[in-house]
Amino acid sequence: MGEMLCVKNINVFYGSIHAIRDVSFHVDEGEIVTLIGANGAGKTTTMHAISGLLRVRSGEISYCGQLISKMEAHKIIRLGLAQVPEGRRVFSGLTVQQNLQMGAYTRKDGKDAIQNDFDMVYDLLPRLKERRNQPAGTLSGGEQQMLAIGRALMCKPRMLLLDEPSMGLSPLLVKEIFKIIRDVNRNGVTVLLVEQNAKMALEIANRAYVLETGAIKMEGEATELANNIEVRKAYLGAQ
Repeated sequence: MGEMLCVKNINVFYGSIHAIRDVSFHVDEGEIVTLIGANGAGKTTTMHAISGLLRVRSGEISYCGQLISKMEAHKIIRLGLAQVPEGRRVFSGLTVQQNLQMGAYTRKDGKDAIQNDFDMVYDLLPRLKERRNQPAGTLSGGEQQMLAIGRALMCKPRMLLLDEPSMGLSPLLVKEIFKIIRDVNRNGVTVLLVEQNAKMALEIANRAYVLETGAIKMEGEATELANNIEVRKAYLGAQ
């Protein structure tokens, strides 16, 4: 498996605020890699920099060997790098089916290929198939998260950026969403996961990075970090 995403010494500012400080990490093809950290640590900012929604002041981001740190967001999506945003952000007035169609708007590979991916998404997320003619705004929080993932999959991504997919969900639905993330990965999609629920994230990830105040403080195999006493105290509720 080769390196798919490489983030090298990036710095991101909000005005005069230095939000991300010399952050470096990589994601190899086929992996689930997670960024964990407290609120305000810089996780979402890092994701937005990767997906082209924020400009880096310095440093480089490359995807499949191509420099993307100065590329526009819609062009990055066309390369096969799709983001599921924090807070889901589905189109509430559109149906489930129409939301999924929005995910495929950049594709040029024809109706048959897009229909195949509709079938794939509905097989992976059968609850969406049951509600395909229902307005997205009437779905539960968990169903909206499934729809946001399904919409991103309709872009036909090689890599998926997931930003806080468990936010606001019940423990039962959190388990279901994390099972879906595993299934997506087993279907060949590489995953970069930003998540406050460090316990669940470390259970499914191959490797992990800990972000604190905009900088990487720790990295390693997910199982290794799950057993690290500092990580356990700070993020896993250990005494």
